Amino acid sequence: QVQLVESGGGLVQAGGSLRLSCAASGRTFSITAMGWFRQAPGKERMFVAAISRSGTSTYYKDAVKGRFTISRDNAKNTVYLQMNSLKPEDTAVYYCAADRSLGVATHEGAYDYWGRGTQVTVSS
Repeated sequence: QVQLVESGGGLVQAGGSLRLSCAASGRTFSITAMGWFRQAPGKERMFVAAISRSGTSTYYKDAVKGRFTISRDNAKNTVYLQMNSLKPEDTAVYYCAADRSLGVATHEGAYDYWGRGTQVTVSS
């Protein structure tokens, strides 16, 4: 099993920045790709960003391209999401996810492990 714990959420004004972290523990050797998803109130959980095991391949939701950056430190078993130029529509609970299969998926069904989420609120 793998446990994921997110941190770094909070309240920020529009235009501000936050850095989310997700620390993995347990059978971390089994993790390949990692991703971030978010769920706004009353909406389905949606893909935000993903990164390959090596960190050389990254993928983003169109709405966050150029503003968010996903990265990982495999020595620390941690993945990050740097969020800049935040907008009120970025308000959501952000979830970290880990995959055990090959490739980098952008749909939540492909991910095997999930954190409990961290709230990000962007005020206008």
